[in-house]
Amino acid sequence: MSDNNDTRHLPINSPEVPANGAKAPADPQDSKPRWLRTPPIDIYEAEDGLVLLADLPGVTAEGVELQIQDNQLTLFGRCQTALPGDEHLVHQEFQMGDFLRSFILSEDVNHEGITAKLNGGVLEVRLPRTPRTQPRKIQVRAQ
Repeated sequence: MSDNNDTRHLPINSPEVPANGAKAPADPQDSKPRWLRTPPIDIYEAEDGLVLLADLPGVTAEGVELQIQDNQLTLFGRCQTALPGDEHLVHQEFQMGDFLRSFILSEDVNHEGITAKLNGGVLEVRLPRTPRTQPRKIQVRAQ
């Protein structure tokens, strides 16, 4: 089940998915734009490929989606936190709302081997390298 403001299923090439930190319409029937935030990302090289770490405090696994299209990896989703009872927010430094981040992948990334896990507000995406083909000897037959 999804509501009208669910951005997790927007097609990547949709004009409604803007560049980082831009405005996008919240809903086709709603003329009010919404802001998309850009989560901080660290990428490091491991022995078997790259590891992407996205800082997503307050986000659940159901609130985040990764998609690959045309060699572009896109991370998008929503962070929502409800205050308990009758409490109201006095001070906020933690950003809530929709987020979006995209990366062009190199040809060396094995798309089928990409894995992701969310633990303690940090999304870890493993981008394994495509194995190099080993040289092989081709037998020449006489006819």
